[in-house]
Amino acid sequence: MKNDNPLSPHIQIYSWHISSLVSICHRITGIINIIIITLICFWVSFLLLGNSNYELVYNFFGTFFAKFMIIGTVWSFSFQILSEIRHLFWDLGIGFELKTSNITGLLVIFGSFILTIFIFILGRNLFL
Repeated sequence: MKNDNPLSPHIQIYSWHISSLVSICHRITGIINIIIITLICFWVSFLLLGNSNYELVYNFFGTFFAKFMIIGTVWSFSFQILSEIRHLFWDLGIGFELKTSNITGLLVIFGSFILTIFIFILGRNLFL
């Protein structure tokens, strides 16, 4: 007799949870943040190569794409910070209940967008 049911969950029968979504996004934003920090280090190192090379990169920040990337970077760091705070509480043994885990996952997701908007408004008021 052939058993058509898989032994382990796979994409067709697995139901997504907030914790799994936050965990996957936490890993992705960690990789993105390392890449961003590396690019910032290269950008700062252009200072050693002279003023013209630095201005080439500096002029890039006036484009729409660069502004979109900056907002994405702020969101990525905001998400990572809030997710790390969530993990800090888990390291202390707090928040393992299913309801608490779901609430803190939603707080991380929505809080990262709220924090990004707050930082955008704050930065816009500082530089205008």
